[in-house]
Amino acid sequence: MSTPSAAVSREVYRIDWLPGTDVLHGTCHCGAENTAEDPVRMWEWMLAHPEGHQPGGTAP
Repeated sequence: MSTPSAAVSREVYRIDWLPGTDVLHGTCHCGAENTAEDPVRMWEWMLAHPEGHQPGGTAP
């Protein structure tokens, strides 16, 4: 059974790789940003919302 489109979350999580480095730059749907070299840590940070997030700012 599919979910009605009105009930689908529109949250966007973006992770970009910074070329020439091992660094990932993540932007959460709330506007908070973070960098990490480990993709697992990056996703843990994003999915732990709002813990560790400062909307519109950077991670502590």
